[in-house]
Amino acid sequence: MTTQTGGTNYEIPTQVREIAEKSVDQAKRAFEAFVDQAQKAVTALEGQASAVQATTKDLNAKAFSFAEANVAASFEFAQKLTRAKDVNEFVKLQTEFVQAQLKAFNDQAKELGAAASKAMADVAKPRG
Repeated sequence: MTTQTGGTNYEIPTQVREIAEKSVDQAKRAFEAFVDQAQKAVTALEGQASAVQATTKDLNAKAFSFAEANVAASFEFAQKLTRAKDVNEFVKLQTEFVQAQLKAFNDQAKELGAAASKAMADVAKPRG
């Protein structure tokens, strides 16, 4: 390659051109590798975000169904109380309800805890 400045020709040595071409090629390959890794990272993050959203949705649905069951049990209990014939039956119904609700709350807490633990493990799994 020859350049001309003010009537003088300057030749760019072949070695300099080859080094420049190699440098450009290396820079291009490095940039392409960077872009590829960045795309993989974004894809992995999107996968984890989707997993978190799905997990949150599942946990919310489970908690909502527990709340519905607890409210239904409370209304059923209230109806039974209105039919109690005496104080002894009232106390018996109250005791049965409290025992049943404590068991239900315990079971629900275990189930939510297990689901949350599984969800955290699922979210922590590498995607790809």
